[in-house]
Amino acid sequence: MSWIKGLKANFLLRVVSANSLVIAIRLTITLAIQRILAKSLEEYGIAKIGDLRNIMAMLTSFTSMGIFNGMVKFVSQNENEPSQLKELLSTSYIFALFGSLISSLVLAVFAETFSVWFFDGPDFADVFYILAVIAPAIGLQRIFNAVVHGMSRVKKYAIIELVAYIISAILTLAGLYFNHLKGVLLAISIGPFIQLLTLVFIFGKTLKPLITSIKPKWHGHFGNALLAFTLMSFVSNILLNSVEIYLREVLERSLNINEAGYWTAITNISKNYMVFSTALFSLYVIPKFAKITTGLDFKTEVLHIYKTLLPLFGVGMLLIFVFRDFVVQLIYPNFEGMEPLFKWQLLGDFVRLAAVVVAHQFLAKKMIRSFIASEIVSMILFFGLSVILIPIFGTEGVVMSHFVRYVIYFGFVLLLIQRHFARTA
Repeated sequence: MSWIKGLKANFLLRVVSANSLVIAIRLTITLAIQRILAKSLEEYGIAKIGDLRNIMAMLTSFTSMGIFNGMVKFVSQNENEPSQLKELLSTSYIFALFGSLISSLVLAVFAETFSVWFFDGPDFADVFYILAVIAPAIGLQRIFNAVVHGMSRVKKYAIIELVAYIISAILTLAGLYFNHLKGVLLAISIGPFIQLLTLVFIFGKTLKPLITSIKPKWHGHFGNALLAFTLMSFVSNILLNSVEIYLREVLERSLNINEAGYWTAITNISKNYMVFSTALFSLYVIPKFAKITTGLDFKTEVLHIYKTLLPLFGVGMLLIFVFRDFVVQLIYPNFEGMEPLFKWQLLGDFVRLAAVVVAHQFLAKKMIRSFIASEIVSMILFFGLSVILIPIFGTEGVVMSHFVRYVIYFGFVLLLIQRHFARTA
């Protein structure tokens, strides 16, 4: 039974197995929720939900000033150094305080403007007013979540994710029942607050001394280091979500709102299985890469991750492609227009997974220039190719661009990593 001992000793596999059950339950809930939303709100509603999720992603980054990955790195390095950990947390509070106050002010002042801009009228201003109120909670949730990830508390993280997701799903259905699309958007907007409450309840014993005994205070050695992650997060997060919002508008203007809904639906499916890898990166990859100092060790670890991860994702993606007609009818009834999008989206996601594993070296080692260069190249490729290909191939042009940009991005990232280890050898 040596292979069983090997499985138990493999922390990456333990992370995978701990999250697999959560992801399976979450996907089951998502199938039901997305089906209900698709039948009730149709393509227009799905597209507008996509816009709000892009806004939420940018807000989640900005309220904590984009320091999540930096926090994960430094918590993993200082977990057994209480004084350093307290300095790190007190500095992170400064970032969250600044980011959340600015976010609240902007959202409150421009709520009606944002409602008209994103949702075609002032009726949805309440969504932005709610976001303005809970912005500080979003910033704190992001910081406390980074602590959980940095300490690699795999099982507790899995429980937090599952409980928060179930509560959010119930609120989404309640919002749909009582107030249709607006109710759903309001429920989504308070999702991070639900996550914060769940996190504090489950991880409270660890967080209690961090909440009660630490006050906001700037510690330069951590503050300056975290600023680098702020820059990297803003470049990545703001660019990606802005491009997605713009491309959704291009599809709506050039084709119709249905096509924008189809693309949002395929990206929803993609994000639901890619969220598994997102958790893995913060729980395992960044802490692991942060401790690696040689090119040989880095190569060995990357190959280990690939051997564990890529076959699982590859088989899963193949099954999704083979049964794509069934998947569409199960999750998005009457969204037949999205079926041609699966091939390029799945191919792009597979290459993306392989590339992003390696690219997390930029975050683990605070390689600011390399990270920013790679993200800008990726976004320019995605934006430029989509604008060129949409008039030729329609909505399929966006997912074709998704695949091509990640192939080029992968090669560019490998080149940057090779140059990094060549200089440090």
